[in-house]
Amino acid sequence: MIVLHCKFLLLNYDEKDTWLMMLYILVHMFFFSESAASCCSTHLIDGDGTFNAAGLEKFMKEVKLSECGLSYAIVSIMGPQSSGKSTLLNHLFHTNFLEMDAFKGRSQTTKGIWMARCTGIEPCTVVMDLEGTDGRERGEDDTAFEKQSALFALAVSDIVLINMWCHDIGREHAANKPLLKTVFQVMTRLFSPRKTTLIFVIRDKTRTPLENLEPVLREDIQKIWDSVPKPEVHKETPLKTFFNIEVVALSSFEEKEELFKEQVGNLRKRFYQSIAPGGLAGDRQGVVPASGFSFSAEQIWKIIKENRDLDLPAHKVMVATVRCEEIATEKHSAFAENKEWCELENTVKTQFEPHFGNKISSLLDIYLAGYDNEAGFFDEGVRNCKRKQLEEKLLQLVEPAYQSTMHHVRSETLEKFIKAFEDALNKGQGFKVAAHDCTISSMKSFDEQSKGVIIKQADWDSSKARVKLSHDIDSHIADVKTAKISDLTALYESKVKTTLYGPVEALLEGAADDTWHAIRKLLRNESETAMFEFSDALSGLEMEESAKKNLLSRLENYAVEVVEGKTKEEAAKVLNRMKERFTTIFNHDNDLMPRVWTGKEDIRAINKTARTSSLKLLSVLAAIRLEDYGDKIQGILLVALADPAQASDKNSNVQDPLATCKWEKIPADKTLITPVQCKSLWTQFQKETEYAVSQAISAQKANKQNNNWMPPPWAILALFVLGFNEFITLLRNPLYLILIFITFLLIKALWVQLDIASEFQHGVFHGFLSLSTKLIPTILNLIRKLSDAGQRQPPPR
Repeated sequence: MIVLHCKFLLLNYDEKDTWLMMLYILVHMFFFSESAASCCSTHLIDGDGTFNAAGLEKFMKEVKLSECGLSYAIVSIMGPQSSGKSTLLNHLFHTNFLEMDAFKGRSQTTKGIWMARCTGIEPCTVVMDLEGTDGRERGEDDTAFEKQSALFALAVSDIVLINMWCHDIGREHAANKPLLKTVFQVMTRLFSPRKTTLIFVIRDKTRTPLENLEPVLREDIQKIWDSVPKPEVHKETPLKTFFNIEVVALSSFEEKEELFKEQVGNLRKRFYQSIAPGGLAGDRQGVVPASGFSFSAEQIWKIIKENRDLDLPAHKVMVATVRCEEIATEKHSAFAENKEWCELENTVKTQFEPHFGNKISSLLDIYLAGYDNEAGFFDEGVRNCKRKQLEEKLLQLVEPAYQSTMHHVRSETLEKFIKAFEDALNKGQGFKVAAHDCTISSMKSFDEQSKGVIIKQADWDSSKARVKLSHDIDSHIADVKTAKISDLTALYESKVKTTLYGPVEALLEGAADDTWHAIRKLLRNESETAMFEFSDALSGLEMEESAKKNLLSRLENYAVEVVEGKTKEEAAKVLNRMKERFTTIFNHDNDLMPRVWTGKEDIRAINKTARTSSLKLLSVLAAIRLEDYGDKIQGILLVALADPAQASDKNSNVQDPLATCKWEKIPADKTLITPVQCKSLWTQFQKETEYAVSQAISAQKANKQNNNWMPPPWAILALFVLGFNEFITLLRNPLYLILIFITFLLIKALWVQLDIASEFQHGVFHGFLSLSTKLIPTILNLIRKLSDAGQRQPPPR
């Protein structure tokens, strides 16, 4: 402020008088040193009409005006140039505005509009010192700035001081009349203007009492008001609608300084609590909250400079809109950068935060309360609208974190359900009961956890997440049920296969007359048992009856498929099975002992029996007969293949019963081996088993030859005839008989020891070869036994 004063003096005074001016400044500073310490001022609008926005922002920060809310007052002063306006303000409000030097003559001191804070007055009061009117520096025709500054003062001020000379009261061409006309004219440019207090300060009061001066002044004011052109709306509007008129008188500062100061002191007291009810300030209907004063003042001046009508209510809304938007943006940015919110946001990305709802609600309360505090004095409609928008934006900011937290709650609850459900099933609890109990417990746990996630400022609820969780639980139960059903199905199918596979194979291999009857009975019994057990196992799975019937039907069909599959498998190996059956019966007796072809066996009968049995096996495997079709496959095959010669004699004129591709009464899909195939298989079977029969016949003949060691009868007769003489000689000489008898005994002993009969059963060559290796050891053994018997002592008598 000192620098500005010095610059102003240097520019407006001669160089030789500069030292005198500087001395004046120092004295002025010393005089107002106490007030200057707490006073702050700025050049708000310069002489060219340029608005100092940066200076105003700095001023507001220094005096902390933004913190005042609505508890502040704006006072401005108007009046003719060099009428002592700045002097009055400095004494009245302890400001430090530059005053005119009376020694240098009358000239313009204040250019544009200056602003300063009043010292020692509560609430916070800011005073504006306007450039004087009717100055020679601007000339008679340049009244534009006077009107603009007057309109600006009326638009922003609660109290307007009008400085006027006492001797101008009652004069037709007084200096204050153009000023009043200007004030009243610009006032009509305000749409719905607020009521402003006009304090007419009568300077250099004479001896005439104020009681006599005031009526004259009010009469002059009313005449000026009536003469001013007004819009149609305000044609009949009385003066008191726009203004509170106050009149005060002050003595001459130069002639009666002490009295002047006393009177100013009394006037100063009236500015204490000026905005309270009954105070100097007007109705303050259009007052702008202090935090929006800077923007409001700048916009008002801009509108005035553009020569547009100033709609104060609309301007109030506009200021409220801008400031509330700024405050909301500040709070939104501050919330987004809040450390606690950032940590909470990062936390819920990876894990569940149990107190998420309370923490977010508290943070939102803090920032919304901060908005309410800063925007509480702006237009209610705008304030509430912007608050709602701020709340929506903040909720949009936290919604992803909320959704993430709800996802954690749902996921954790689902995991707990899966584990609890699995444990319940493992402990043997019924599926239906376990599913119901675990579901109720999990949904209750979800509801309790969701309460800690709810943000009180939001109307969100957990219904969607709850529905999703319920769907997930139902899906898991369905999956487990499906898996259980699959496991049970596989288990009982395995049981069915185990109980049917082996027995069916054994029955088919047995190929008895009642094979298929036995298979049907086995299938019915095992299927009923398995279906009963399967139905009992499914009863705890809470299934629909139709689905249960389908599963039982599938198991029954599977049992049929097992039997049919095994039958088809055996039918594919029928030729080998027939050969094995033939070999078993042909080469083994009734006791299943290997058959020895001694020559007594009836090979023809045995062969017929074996072939007939093999043919029965073929008839059993020719078709699947899980139903009693009443077929005659076995009879047809026995007649056509077991005894074809007899069949041809009886049916010489009848077509071959096997010359067809289907069996009578047997469905085509149940036929495994067609009649034609049976005939072909039988032909191949006969060829492959003929060798076994021929080998048996050969073995029987060889056995007969080996067992017949006696010479033929004719040889015995020839020996008797030709050896008669030798026989007579033996009879005549008994010694020969004894030698022959001894030789017989030795030969008999060797026969028994060597087991000659059994050795020659396997052929003559084999017999001789075996005897050649055993003969000498056997003879030596007999000699040793005879020697041992001869040496043995006779027992005592």
